[in-house]
Amino acid sequence: MQQLTVVGAGSWGTTLASIAARSVNTLLWARRDHLAQSINETRQNSDYLPGHELPDLLTATSDLRGAVEGTDVIIMAVPSHGFREVFRSIAPSIGDQIPIVSLTKGIEEETLASMTRVVAEEAASHDNRRTGVLTGPNLAGEIIAGQPTAAVIAMSHEPTAQAIQSVLMGPTFRVYTNDDVIGCELGGAMKNVMAIAAGMSDGLGFGNNTRAALLTRALAELSRLGISLGGRPTTFAGLAGMGDLIATCSSTQSRNHRVGAGLAEGKTLEQIITEMKMVAEGVKTTRGVLGLAKGAGIEMPIAEHVAQVLYEGVSPREAVLSLMTREAKSEYDD
Repeated sequence: MQQLTVVGAGSWGTTLASIAARSVNTLLWARRDHLAQSINETRQNSDYLPGHELPDLLTATSDLRGAVEGTDVIIMAVPSHGFREVFRSIAPSIGDQIPIVSLTKGIEEETLASMTRVVAEEAASHDNRRTGVLTGPNLAGEIIAGQPTAAVIAMSHEPTAQAIQSVLMGPTFRVYTNDDVIGCELGGAMKNVMAIAAGMSDGLGFGNNTRAALLTRALAELSRLGISLGGRPTTFAGLAGMGDLIATCSSTQSRNHRVGAGLAEGKTLEQIITEMKMVAEGVKTTRGVLGLAKGAGIEMPIAEHVAQVLYEGVSPREAVLSLMTREAKSEYDD
C-alpha cells in the first residue's frame, strides 16, 4: 500500500489519518481550505485536536477529487447527513476494486440507509466485498493521546481487511477483523442513541446502578434490532457492540453523552449543538433507528423515549419515569 486517503478532517478522521501515517503516506481531506493549510503549516488540527502533533507522512488537502485519485484505500469520515453528497462527488474517481471504509456511525435519516448501503447505491459497479467499516470503543481524544484501545475492521473480503489491519495496527491501537459488516455498522450507529440516554441519566444525577441497568437493557435493544437485520449475536457482544456502547455511554468525551447530559441540565438541543461545534450522530440517527425498528417489528423503548425528549419536548425526568413504569415483562421478552 502506497497511499491512504481519509475523507473528513474532524477529530476521528484526523486521528485515524494520524494512525495510518505512521506507516503509509496519508492524505487528509478537509472541507475548509484554511483548515487544510493550517494542518500542513502547524502539524496540528487546531480546530478539533489542538496540542497533538501530526506525523510527517500526513498531508492535508481541500481538493476532494485530487485526494482520492490514485489512492489505494479510501476511509470516509464524513457525518451521515453529508455522507451521500460527498461520496457521490468522488464515486466516479474511485476504481471498482479500491477498498472503501466508513468511520461514520449513523443512519441516513431520509432513507434509513447505512453508509455502506449509500456506497453501494452511489457506486453500483464497486466490489461491495471491499466496502466495510471501522468501529469500536474509539474516543478520538484518548487515541490521539496514545491511550490503548481496540477496533474492528469489518469487511467481507478478508485479504483486504487484513491489509488495512496491518496498516492501522500499532502498540496502542489493536485492530481485529470481522466479516459481519451489517452487525458492526448497526452497532456503531445504534449505540449513539443509547449514549444520549446515558447522558440524560448522568445529567439527572443517577448513579452506577442506573447506568449499569441502562447499558444492559440498551445492549439488549440494539442486539435485537441488529440481529433481526442480519447481524450476528457475537458481534454485539464484542467491540462493535458492547465495547463501543460502554465507552460512549460512560465518557463525557462522547458527543452524544454530552447531548443527553445537556438536555438533563435544562439546555435546549440547539444550545448544546452550538456549544459543541461538532456533530452528535445520535441526534439524527434516533429517527433512523426507530424507522428501522418499525420496519422490523422490533420494540426499542429506550430509543423511543430518547426520541420523545429530542423531538417532542418531553423532559428527561419524565422520560425516565415513563420508561421505568412500563408493563412488567420477563428479562428475555422482546
